[in-house]
Amino acid sequence: MLAKLTEAIPASGTFIFEPKWDGFRALVFKEGSDIYIQSRTKKPLARFFPELLEPMASQLPSQVVLDGEIVLHREGRLDFEALQMRLHPARSRVDRLASETPVAFVAFDLLSHRGQDLRTKPTRDRRAQLEAVASQFRTPLYLTPATTDRSIAQRWFDRFEGAGLDGVIAKATGQSYQSKKRAMLKIKHRHDVDCVVAGFRWHKNGPGKLVGSLLLGLYEGDKLHHVGITSSFRHEQRKALAEELEPLRVQPSETHPWREYASASSDERRPVAQSRWSQGKDLTWEPLRIERVVEVSYDHLEGHRFRHAATFRRWRLDRTPESCTYAQLQTEPPAGLATFFEAGDLTA
Repeated sequence: MLAKLTEAIPASGTFIFEPKWDGFRALVFKEGSDIYIQSRTKKPLARFFPELLEPMASQLPSQVVLDGEIVLHREGRLDFEALQMRLHPARSRVDRLASETPVAFVAFDLLSHRGQDLRTKPTRDRRAQLEAVASQFRTPLYLTPATTDRSIAQRWFDRFEGAGLDGVIAKATGQSYQSKKRAMLKIKHRHDVDCVVAGFRWHKNGPGKLVGSLLLGLYEGDKLHHVGITSSFRHEQRKALAEELEPLRVQPSETHPWREYASASSDERRPVAQSRWSQGKDLTWEPLRIERVVEVSYDHLEGHRFRHAATFRRWRLDRTPESCTYAQLQTEPPAGLATFFEAGDLTA
């Protein structure tokens, strides 16, 4: 079951609210002694997280299907970057990382139990049965907190962003589990930030005529780092941007803070960096003089970069590029998330 984005916690209706965990969505199947873990796209995950198999074998009922999230927590916050590094093909590295950066599984729905398909049951009934199953859980298996109190849900939303939680999920209490449908609500954090426009990429359907995305930068001291892109433009805007940015394009005789990256292949904050998700994509880009500032909206910061493409808001002609620094993004992780992984309590 998927979630539909909404701007705020619903003010009416009867819902069960849960934290939105920032990890890998996973279904866990157990039949007898056999355990199978798969991603939302049905890719097998168990080989990457061997440290989950023994706890699942010993703590889960003999016939069960769970929906949940694989997360990696350390130093009081979720670490999605470290979690991504766990998807490695080499068995020796998988085993080493399982010891160095172990993961946890947070269950938030029960789809089948003792041979009974529970997907037609309402959320409140599935939650009650899930709580019974999870009564045997010990680290690294956890039951996600849940509440029907909007004030508590709002407190989670406000308090735990700095610890890596992605927002709040709302499930109607009388609703069945609807596979492949956006039947839940997700309320995610959105933030506005001013960024330097340091370059752009052509649109695949109009190279030389249509701008595909703007490359965004933020300063750390006197160094300009690539922080992400914005590409939320209509067709007519892409054409207008190509004309507007033409006078700012860097000529061969000019310098640019990212010029040394033109042929780089691997650096997490370089505009041409390949990743496991971008292999094969054309990352050619056109540098611009460091003059323009844009305000964008982003949902999640992963390390020093936006995880997803940011949303264009407006040009900031009143801002100087040098004023666009990482100080705009600073958040402090609360201590409360650590207590969840110690005692399963998110209210401390």
